[in-house]
Amino acid sequence: MDSITSWVERKLGLKVNASKSRITRPPNLKYLGFGFWIDGRVSQWKARPHQDSIKRFKYKLKNLTQRKWSISFTERLKKLNQVIGGWINYFLIGSMKGVLTEIDSRLRTRLRMIIWKMWKVPSKRQWGLQKLGINKDLARLTSYCGDRYYFVATKTCVSRAISKGILTQRGLVSPLDYYEHRRNVRFN
Repeated sequence: MDSITSWVERKLGLKVNASKSRITRPPNLKYLGFGFWIDGRVSQWKARPHQDSIKRFKYKLKNLTQRKWSISFTERLKKLNQVIGGWINYFLIGSMKGVLTEIDSRLRTRLRMIIWKMWKVPSKRQWGLQKLGINKDLARLTSYCGDRYYFVATKTCVSRAISKGILTQRGLVSPLDYYEHRRNVRFN
């Protein structure tokens, strides 16, 4: 490392920060938020968001989808769309379809939980479910499930009523759909 450091400083005239610089294999490298992996089909190194970057993105989305945060649903979606668009545009050259599939599903579940909490009382919940096309008996049964938010958002008719299409119609940008759209526009 010392011979390389001296060569860079002498030949290129650059100052090397020894605490930040190292020689390593690509899978162990984190550079500008990207990690690297080898695609076995074409034997070529490719970029993807590093695990730390993905973890920070999930944390941001989690903060924006807290149930206790009192903000209008439209404003929440606007802030989510800004974060999603910025993050995906930055990491667009990376391969992240699998990661975004999981994030997309988790985000919709958290938004369903927020809507369930916003409806508050069983009569409002029944009204909301019926308005979204659930029959009266099932809506009544579901509306009295209580405040088990995750259970209600994933295991009942709420996931069918507040579907991906409904959330998209309301203004949510699906991370996976946005990524695929931007990739097709940019690389085709």
